[in-house]
Amino acid sequence: MSQQTDQNQTTETALADQPTASPSRSGGCCGGKAAATDQVSPWQRLRRVDWMLWGSLTVTALAYGWYLINPASPVADHSAMTHFTHGVFDLINTMWWGLLLGVVFVGLMDRVPKELVMQALGGTRKATGILKATAAGVAFDLCSHGILMVGMKLYERGATIGQTFAFLLASPWNSISLTIILIALIGWPWTLAFIVLSAVIGVITGLVVDSLVARGLLPDNPNRMGVTPPDAPLSTGLRRWFSSLQPSGRGAVAVLADGLRGSKMVLRWLLFGVVLASLIRAFVPAEVFADWFGPGLLGLFITVIVATIIEVCSEGSAPIAADIVNRAGAPGNGFTFLMTGVATDYTEVMSLRDTTGRWVLAFAVPIIAVPQTIMIAALINHVYGL
Repeated sequence: MSQQTDQNQTTETALADQPTASPSRSGGCCGGKAAATDQVSPWQRLRRVDWMLWGSLTVTALAYGWYLINPASPVADHSAMTHFTHGVFDLINTMWWGLLLGVVFVGLMDRVPKELVMQALGGTRKATGILKATAAGVAFDLCSHGILMVGMKLYERGATIGQTFAFLLASPWNSISLTIILIALIGWPWTLAFIVLSAVIGVITGLVVDSLVARGLLPDNPNRMGVTPPDAPLSTGLRRWFSSLQPSGRGAVAVLADGLRGSKMVLRWLLFGVVLASLIRAFVPAEVFADWFGPGLLGLFITVIVATIIEVCSEGSAPIAADIVNRAGAPGNGFTFLMTGVATDYTEVMSLRDTTGRWVLAFAVPIIAVPQTIMIAALINHVYGL
């Protein structure tokens, strides 16, 4: 009896070990990676689509094309549709060259050794690296959105958090086109003052942020780990890197392709910003802003709020800022509109969040830079009113 029981148990065990026929067997446990791919549902495929990027791109392209077909003037035609399409048309025409250069720079920086970036932005003193990053921001001839792509790449190549912030804050006011526009609208003195003051805020913000990182209050850039700057001078490293480059048509295409891939994160928010800014232009006339942007504290805080809400390229915000300086008689508010527009720019905030993976770093820029801007703006208005 015991022997028969043992035989039955052995038979049951053997049957249990045998593969069982199942409809899901061909795509189940033995299917491996192919099975996992086959089981991806249509809903999962839809979720993988970047709807913000493609949706904003579609709306922008349709609005731009509609304005090309029906180029009605917003002065003659006050419809919201005309204002919206004209806004998209104007913003794209203003920003396209900066975006293109930004894509090229991002593609080129993918080929720059991390050690050279560390050596170029670093220094024996913390202030030296911040000053170098600020000077680099002033030297780049890109709009605020084009420079954002380069700033994110600098972070990925090992720049400190403070250097990245200083670079971003000092950059938007140096482009040739914006400088020419501001000089024509508000004159040399205010243009130079705005550029210098933005660099000062960039340096102070960079020093404060790097100090907080050193104290452990803010996370450091993980891309800096394991990177030791070379002992040779920077000029030697640059010569070696340039000598290793072999320009070609195929290489240029590769640079553009890498730049587009690296810029995708910024482009998705930028195109969404173009749509949002055009909607605001369609329903909130710029003249209304000037009536509220007086030199008092109320006008200053309204400026901060509006600059936070409006999402435009630095060139696109220049006429509004000039209107605040000239019509409202509040140069400090004009500076605030330009500076706060970058510090609170949601494109920048979301790009920093996506690049660093930390919300605290994304909000550190407006938290540290905006109070400085408000104090400087109030001082400018006070001195101007004397």
